[in-house]
Amino acid sequence: MSAMRGRGAPTTLGPNYRKLWTAAAVSTVGDGVHYAALALLAASLTRDPLQVSAVVFASQLPVLLLILPSGALVDRWDRRAVLWTVDAFRCLVAAALAAAVLAGWASIPLLAAAGFLLGAGETLFNTAAQAIVPAIVSRDPQRLERANGRLQGAAIVGQQFIGPPTGGFLFSVAASLPFWTNAISFAASSALLAAIPGRFRHQKQANQTTTTLRAEIAEGLRWLVAHRLLRTIAVMVGVTNLLAGAWLAILVLFAKDELHVTDAGYGLLLAAFAAGGTLGSVLAARLSRRFGTARVLIAEIVLEGMTTVALGLTGNAWLAGALLVALGFQVLVWNVVSASLRQSLLPDQLIGRVVSAYHFISMGTGPLGALLGGVLGRMLGLRAPFLLTGLVLVPMAFLALPVVNTRTVQAARVEASAGS
Repeated sequence: MSAMRGRGAPTTLGPNYRKLWTAAAVSTVGDGVHYAALALLAASLTRDPLQVSAVVFASQLPVLLLILPSGALVDRWDRRAVLWTVDAFRCLVAAALAAAVLAGWASIPLLAAAGFLLGAGETLFNTAAQAIVPAIVSRDPQRLERANGRLQGAAIVGQQFIGPPTGGFLFSVAASLPFWTNAISFAASSALLAAIPGRFRHQKQANQTTTTLRAEIAEGLRWLVAHRLLRTIAVMVGVTNLLAGAWLAILVLFAKDELHVTDAGYGLLLAAFAAGGTLGSVLAARLSRRFGTARVLIAEIVLEGMTTVALGLTGNAWLAGALLVALGFQVLVWNVVSASLRQSLLPDQLIGRVVSAYHFISMGTGPLGALLGGVLGRMLGLRAPFLLTGLVLVPMAFLALPVVNTRTVQAARVEASAGS
């Protein structure tokens, strides 16, 4: 999720952050290998868009089912222990999937089941990772943007720049080989995370009473719903992920049937997205300082909508690659800037629960988007999900302006600083 970029080597944020970053870099390379190979394996089993999207749906379903309790649990548990334990679990699942593929037992239900288990682990891991970053690097906005930029830069390089082409190549050698690689990456990540010293568990105050898991989940939801700025941003991401999930779910079929690329070519298209994401992760903090957090967030939604429409209209693989570079840049800038804003505004005792509530709203639409992509692809053609994205995102950005602007962001930061 190797220091891949000299500029990105996390040398100024402390040794604990360095271990976290390296673990993320290692595991996300495996994720990228797995992502490409899983799509190619599903496409080799069926050409039905709905069945292919069902695998994506199963992988993302844990966001809907588990994200809220995961936040409450992360606020109760040692966040470092959560990270290394989850990656050890994901290592076992990936190894079991590799063994099943090697034995010739591959099927759409099997891929969906493995995707669900890995997605469950990812849900808990991502919540803990977001919760631990402020404890490791502090809540200073510039340090958070730098830390998040490097983490997300490592993730995008691993998941979609190095991983997918490698996954496509390994899949062409042996169908099980990419999944063995993913298992090894999780094992390495788990070992690195376990080596981070110290405890990262929120210490309750003496006057705090023990509450139920349900009450703690509700507290996080209430905090987010009451925060107008973060609530609006969460809804914006939810709509964006619904639509992005639709076209991403059928991207492998779009690449093969409309762009006429090979298995390796599909991996290279994902790598193009990652190339833009790498640049976005490097420049996100600079863009935020230059133009302001709110302006960057609004502009990125507008550009993402327009770029996705252009991608859906093209039939040229080279142009599609260039557009995916632009999309990767836009998405990573948004992710870095929004995550840093969110972390700077949340109280430590609630950070896990509010992050999970935020992800429930913002990412819980992903599984539904995957099914939407399958339905639209079957009924209206593979280009329909791309076109729908632009028709929705551009107006949404302008509708959000009264809430997401420079004045409201500054006021939220002042309020958070006064309450800390």
